[in-house]
Amino acid sequence: MWSAGKSNISGDELVSKLEEGSTKWTKASIQVLHKLWSEHGVSVHTQQEAQAMLSIGQLVDMQWKLGMAVSSDTCRSLNSPFVCLLLKIVEPSGQICQRSFEMTIPQFQNFYKQFKEMAAVMETV
Repeated sequence: MWSAGKSNISGDELVSKLEEGSTKWTKASIQVLHKLWSEHGVSVHTQQEAQAMLSIGQLVDMQWKLGMAVSSDTCRSLNSPFVCLLLKIVEPSGQICQRSFEMTIPQFQNFYKQFKEMAAVMETV
C-alpha cells in the first residue's frame, strides 16, 4: 500500500495489482480495499508527498564552544568573542554528516531563542 500511495494509483489499479500478486485475497476483502482506497487513497498520497518534501536530516548531536579571535590576517574585529557550533546530522539516506559554523554572541543568542521556540512548538505536536 505504501508504494500505491507514492504512485497515486486508482482503486481499480490497486485491486488489479493485488489480484495479480496473490490469490489469497477474498472477494469481500478486495471490495473493502477498493472502497477504502477510492475514498482515502488521495489523502494517503498527499501525506506521503508532504513527508517526502519534509524529509530532512535529523540532528543527533550539537556541540559548541566559545572562542576569542586574537590574531588574523583577514579579520578586522579582533578580541571579540564568537561561538563555534558543530552539528552532527543523519541525512534521510542514513549518512552522517557534520556541519560547523561560527556566530557572534548576538547571533548565537538569537539562534538560541529560535531553537527554544522550535522545541516548544515540537512538544505540542
